[in-house]
Amino acid sequence: MSSNAVAEWSQRERVEHLRQRIAAIPGRPYEGREGGAEECVDVLPVPAPLKSVLPSGGVVKGTVCSVAGSSYIVLGIIAEVTQSGGYVAIVGLPNLGLAAAVDMGANLRRVAVIPDPGSDPVDVAAVLLDGMDLVVLSLHDTQVQPSRARAVTARVRNKKSVLLVVGGSWPVVHMRIEGNVRAHEGLERGHGRIRGMSLSVRASSRSGRQRSATVKLSCQGARAQPDGVVRGGGRNGAAVQWGLHPATQLQQVSG
Repeated sequence: MSSNAVAEWSQRERVEHLRQRIAAIPGRPYEGREGGAEECVDVLPVPAPLKSVLPSGGVVKGTVCSVAGSSYIVLGIIAEVTQSGGYVAIVGLPNLGLAAAVDMGANLRRVAVIPDPGSDPVDVAAVLLDGMDLVVLSLHDTQVQPSRARAVTARVRNKKSVLLVVGGSWPVVHMRIEGNVRAHEGLERGHGRIRGMSLSVRASSRSGRQRSATVKLSCQGARAQPDGVVRGGGRNGAAVQWGLHPATQLQQVSG
């Protein structure tokens, strides 16, 4: 079916088509369970640098979270989830740069991309929760009303999926994650490849608890050490890994 034909569908036709496609997806096989002694919850896996920042060591299933700043946060989570056998849908982000996710090990056969969700991307994302472990939703500049957000959040909880919101405004989220690239290594004027970077990451929970760390990444084995202490959690930074590929280009990691 051509993209032009899909573009002419009404919102109702788009949603019905998605329902049919989701019905054909096999049962979600991934059941990750991570966490410390204090708390044991089901989570979706995240890149190693984020484990020290997120209280549960991953993104808690059945929750709505938001991500701001560098797209590397989203791409890294997509890579980890699909590597672990999970399914991911990306709604309203046609220029996300999935080549960088592949460099991190993402399995694109487990990724569904809906670049143009039509007039109601929230409705499309809600439908996709039926068959996906992770739904990444771009709100652009949209502000979701509290009543609508509560209904979708309840659906996320019921399906034990994760809704990752990018841009816009979602009234209440379980966790807010922000990542910003501080510096790149390996780039010269007008050309070059990224050999490494410094990335600051901060996570804020609904309860107000915050953790943050600065991670230095290198393509040589992709091993790195956080530059400081994981604040708010009382834990010192430990060695972390990130799947940064030597051939990753600048436009694929800019936030």
